[in-house]
Amino acid sequence: MQAAVVRRYGAPEVVEIVDQPTPEPKRGEVLVRVEAVAVTAADGRLRAGRFPRGFGVVAKLGFGFTGPRTHVLGIAYSGVIERVGEVVTGFAPGDEVAGMNGKTLGMHAQVAAVPVDRVALKPAGLSHADAAGVLFGGTAALYFLRDRAGLRPGQTVMVNGASGAVGSAAVQLARHFGATVTAVTSAANAELMRRIGAESVIDYSVTPVAELAALGQSYDVVFDAVGNIDRELGLSLLGPDGTLVLAAADLVDTVRARGRVVAGVAPERPADFAELMRLVVEGQLDPLTRSLGSLNALVEAHRIVDSGHKVGNIVVLPNAS
Repeated sequence: MQAAVVRRYGAPEVVEIVDQPTPEPKRGEVLVRVEAVAVTAADGRLRAGRFPRGFGVVAKLGFGFTGPRTHVLGIAYSGVIERVGEVVTGFAPGDEVAGMNGKTLGMHAQVAAVPVDRVALKPAGLSHADAAGVLFGGTAALYFLRDRAGLRPGQTVMVNGASGAVGSAAVQLARHFGATVTAVTSAANAELMRRIGAESVIDYSVTPVAELAALGQSYDVVFDAVGNIDRELGLSLLGPDGTLVLAAADLVDTVRARGRVVAGVAPERPADFAELMRLVVEGQLDPLTRSLGSLNALVEAHRIVDSGHKVGNIVVLPNAS
């Protein structure tokens, strides 16, 4: 089988397509033929060795100092089960599934062995590309808005970085939960933001987020998907009893997150995968998926991620000809 490997941190060109042995599923794993896999901001950070401020040493202790110890990146995927390992129940060869592989990575490949407890059945009416596309940003947005902020109908939400994978999911899920949404993005994405549910759009090049509090703006939930809203600025934008979500926080703000401020990593739960895919099938959530082609498109995909202007989700199709 073919896989994309990253042996050292660096620019997108460090990604190489190589032949590797097909893995065998271990106990509690399934072997998946990967039909689509996302290329995310997390993949870009890990490929480049570029981590949020304060996390550099800690991250490299875990992932590797000169390059990622796990050479094959990739987290969110969709595909077809080819074999099942021992003690696996509820899944069988031929099942179409989707999931996330967390720190195990390994999904930028034609075939991968994945833990069965991080797998959900893919609905028949959903493409593999959209299934893989919705999971990375969708799980973060769902967890922070529903589980941490306890978002309720009638509340107001500002999403900073609204056009990316996490931000675009947050805009749509907030609207799905009955909130009024303000999207902070570029003017080029304003029409798209309104189409997916934003009531209003702020062009950050005209009105930087740092100036919003001085203009008297306040929200029930401030959701930062970029990392340029810190604790102090975020709190100044909240109304009474509001919640600040720092989905891309640095180490200091992550450690300090408590009370009205939430940060950290979203769990990867099959029930959430299933919920997100259901919403896509029902037309309530658009993953804004762009498919670039086979594994050979990974260098281009990483360039787009590095640009900081990726809209929605990018996937590649490892088994495409």
